[in-house]
Amino acid sequence: MKTTRLFAFVLMAVACFSGYAQKVVKAQSPDGQTSVSVTLSDRIYYDVVSHGETLLKQSVIGMQLRDKTLGEKPVLRKKSVRSIKETVTPLFPLKYSEVENNYTLLTLDMKGGYAVEFRLYNDGVAFRMKTSLPGEIEVMEEKTVIQLAEECDLVLQQPGGFKTGCEENYSVVKSSEWKKEDRMTELPVLIMGKNQKILLSEFDLVSYPGLFLKGNADNSLSAIQPKNPIEYEDQGDRSHRILKEADYIAKTNGTRTFPWRYMLITQEDGRLAENTMPVRLAQKCQIDDTSWIKPGQTCWDWLNGIPYGPDVTFEGGINLETYKYFVDFASRNGIPYIIMDEGWALDTRDPYRTNPKVNLPELIRYAKSKNVGIWVWLPWLTVEHNMDLFKTFEEWGIVGTKIDFMDRQDQWMVDYYDRVAKEAAEHHIMIDFHGAFHPSGLEYRYPNVLTYEGVRGMEFNGSCRPKNSIWLPFIRGAVGPMDYTPGPMICYQPENHHGNRPFCSGVGTKVYHLAAFVLFESHLQMLMDNPCRYDEWPDCRDFITSVPVNWDETRVLAAEAGQYIVMAKRKGDQWFIGGITNETKREVEVTLDILPEGKELKMTSFVDGVNANRMAMDYRVEQTAVKKGDKLMVKMARNGGFAAVINQ
Repeated sequence: MKTTRLFAFVLMAVACFSGYAQKVVKAQSPDGQTSVSVTLSDRIYYDVVSHGETLLKQSVIGMQLRDKTLGEKPVLRKKSVRSIKETVTPLFPLKYSEVENNYTLLTLDMKGGYAVEFRLYNDGVAFRMKTSLPGEIEVMEEKTVIQLAEECDLVLQQPGGFKTGCEENYSVVKSSEWKKEDRMTELPVLIMGKNQKILLSEFDLVSYPGLFLKGNADNSLSAIQPKNPIEYEDQGDRSHRILKEADYIAKTNGTRTFPWRYMLITQEDGRLAENTMPVRLAQKCQIDDTSWIKPGQTCWDWLNGIPYGPDVTFEGGINLETYKYFVDFASRNGIPYIIMDEGWALDTRDPYRTNPKVNLPELIRYAKSKNVGIWVWLPWLTVEHNMDLFKTFEEWGIVGTKIDFMDRQDQWMVDYYDRVAKEAAEHHIMIDFHGAFHPSGLEYRYPNVLTYEGVRGMEFNGSCRPKNSIWLPFIRGAVGPMDYTPGPMICYQPENHHGNRPFCSGVGTKVYHLAAFVLFESHLQMLMDNPCRYDEWPDCRDFITSVPVNWDETRVLAAEAGQYIVMAKRKGDQWFIGGITNETKREVEVTLDILPEGKELKMTSFVDGVNANRMAMDYRVEQTAVKKGDKLMVKMARNGGFAAVINQ
């Protein structure tokens, strides 16, 4: 009798659970190789299978609101599956002038005023939540869980807390060993599976905090996000001291879409660096007339701002003569901008009182006569207290503003980015968000936002090393424009490096740093060194200044994530090639199948010299004739590189 009752109880329990679990919805990518299986039971679970391999299993989608949990005991009202096929033409293409945007759209409308939306691409999956609730809602936390099907290495950027400029070196941890008490990670994250890799990031971040992740020591990654600050005070000239946080992560409109979480999935490491998921997920541009937005290169004075040499007859520093020197260099070399960093204003808190030694009106007049535009640097807090400054800058003739030290991703700060971009656009001012988090879609809605930092770049001098930067094309650089500030002319191998401002230098060979201009994409590409140094090496200068900032086509010729990459990019009928390696000397054979049929072309190559393994400055320039199908042996010293341009 006891056995019968127990059996009956088990049957009832199974029946209750299966009442939730019976609802399974599936969809697949246009080529049928990637599929999502969504199970609606006690929560919303989903599996991801790509090329016959289960990558994610029983991952969770959900959101805790003040008064209810979206995704708890979900009830499906309606399902729709649609095939979308379109072509996207980016206004300022980083990788391709045209991008095919073909996907399967799966929409699950749930009882309770919310929906879950999936896009299934041949190369990945994106999902987001949508709500249609009255008034405002308070989001307490996300219930997002990424459950990996098996143990993987994770390549992470792990800050010590939510206050971060996203400039940490990458670390590699095992998903089974990453514990809750360990440091969290910001996005993007590279998941190194046995057969396939997943680049995990977010997009279309609007009035909502950025996503961080914590490990659970069980191959799963759980969402964690900063609470919204509600009381704060200025801390110096460039930060807030947060005095009180809300108990929610976001207070927002009840009817809205939430950010995309996307996964680029690939068996080929090079496809990570060719990632076009952002442009495929992007919203439409919010600026009617974009003719005044002009991406380009810029000179920069902060690291090496004191000129020297036989043509320098003035005392270098933050003064009119120095900046005219920068303007002259930019004008001679077709560089459209110079950036004036800290010191152009008498007080970093007051953008209207300029340094009299600079004589800004005269400098702007002089630069304009030379077809060079002036950008100025400011801490973000100064912009916040003087949001009308963009009107003043427009009247003065300033074309862009570099805004620094935001170091947060809470809802308040995300809103700040939006407010700045919109206000600046109204006055035809371009923006560089330095001290920033990764690109998350604002740059498409407001393309006057040319670039973001969010990377350990060359301003870190000796602590910016190839063993870390080699990850960038596969992770941070794969998700959007990156203000890496490349271009040192003085270079050392790591054991020999030294240098302080204004004598900064770079770790890695000279050719490695030339290649960075091809590999590291930015709509505002900085030349971090002093004009006098570039003029000492005119062949390097001429190559650097010839590299475009927007591209028609991108092809990775050879790559292994974290080890090396050789990439080719086309602008018009010109091809540029950039290759870098980590601390290992390499020879990589690539095929020049990118070239047009039946034409012999001229390739100018910068290659590591025979002594570059010890003397990083050693390089040589070679001229060769090439045609389609030729084999090219790319030889790179340790911490070295390869750079080339192919002309008709």
